[in-house]
Amino acid sequence: MHNSTLNQNKFFKSIKKLLSTSKTKTENTQNRAILISSFIFIAFGLYLLSIFYADLETFNNNRKESLLGLCFLIIATSLFIYKAFFFIYTTYNYFKYKPIASVKDQSLPTCTVIIPAYNEGKQVYDTLISISKSDYPKNKLQLIAIDDGSLDYTWSWIKKAKEELKDELEIFKQPKNQGKRHALYRGFNLGKGDVFVTIDSDSIVTKDTLRNLVSPFSKDENCAAVAGNIRVLNNKKRIIPKMLDVSFVMSFEFVRSAESNLNTVLCTPGALAAYKKDAVLACLEQWINQKFMGKPSDIGEDRALTNMILKQGKNVLFQRNAIAYTNVPEEYPGLYKMFIRWSRSNVRENLEMSKYVFTNFRKNNKLGARLLFISQFSNLLLSYPFVLFMLFFVMIHPLLFLGTTLFSILIISSFSLLFFFTRYKSLQGFWAFTYSIMYTFALFWITPYAIATARKPGWLTR
Repeated sequence: MHNSTLNQNKFFKSIKKLLSTSKTKTENTQNRAILISSFIFIAFGLYLLSIFYADLETFNNNRKESLLGLCFLIIATSLFIYKAFFFIYTTYNYFKYKPIASVKDQSLPTCTVIIPAYNEGKQVYDTLISISKSDYPKNKLQLIAIDDGSLDYTWSWIKKAKEELKDELEIFKQPKNQGKRHALYRGFNLGKGDVFVTIDSDSIVTKDTLRNLVSPFSKDENCAAVAGNIRVLNNKKRIIPKMLDVSFVMSFEFVRSAESNLNTVLCTPGALAAYKKDAVLACLEQWINQKFMGKPSDIGEDRALTNMILKQGKNVLFQRNAIAYTNVPEEYPGLYKMFIRWSRSNVRENLEMSKYVFTNFRKNNKLGARLLFISQFSNLLLSYPFVLFMLFFVMIHPLLFLGTTLFSILIISSFSLLFFFTRYKSLQGFWAFTYSIMYTFALFWITPYAIATARKPGWLTR
């Protein structure tokens, strides 16, 4: 027992070391250079905006003098008012949100944890070991690992975990690669617990993650799914993971907190999510056989399952205190492929959500669900006009466009910085500026492209 405790402490110390920010001189120099460059870029934009402020007034006056320009101005103003209202609405719901406290052992449900893995190498072993160290009653926990036909040494690492964990872990291997959805499907059919938990094979969970994640099922009878809080694991050296870590904090701890207060978290992440068994089985065959425009859906399995559970009239919540650290792309190609996959899934599932969200699909919080849907759907609809206007603005007055864009980035990113600093007392939130610049100038094309190619299958990141 003593050796087990020492090994457990050693493991979590190694995880903390892995997650800590590197302090090497070279990395600090690179980080300072990137941050200083971002501020210089934004300062340059503000300088341009001040110089061309008179031109901006002329530009707006010219639009007012034409019917087309006036219509555009009215629409733009209306959208700004709506976005401002929705931001205030989201902020209000964020402050109303509180994570559900962990329940005692006797109140915890039986739980099946499913880990699908494909070409994950040693990382899947680290994932399984971290789950085995969870503060969860062993007699209520079933742990299943499924190798989805990997071509590397993933299966060997799963077997190594099996040797160490023995009867705590059940392992299975798909005859060939069929995709994450099919691996999860097999796990759902093998699961014996009242709650299914899905964890990606490149994620690490903390000791109390499982307990916190499933506690809402014991407190809310209508809760059928819970989203975990995702942070970035590989954020030590590369710039993109550092930026995404700040972005994830906004996406989960701000946006999903607000959604949770409305009982309508729109997506339970594949990296960490929990589902009531009955709710999954009620839509399991529809989920595994889901098609879009005649083609099998092989992406967005997490958003699709969430959507089908919401359609049942159930609550989907977020637990800020249930944390998983996951690996993210470190290079631009991997990043845009990940975003394309997410955006295609959003297009498909927003179309599906439109079929039920304005019906009497549940008793409470229908208005909140509808507002969340309208916000997401409007973002999709406006992606093409936004890109066209941006290109038009660039051709008419490129420096004025640059100044106004960077000024907008300054306002939006400052909120992200303030939010991150308030939550973690860290200046890492400054990466919000860099991320906004990169997204505006290097990833603006993602949503229009995803809409145009929504029918196209493919995981992309593999």
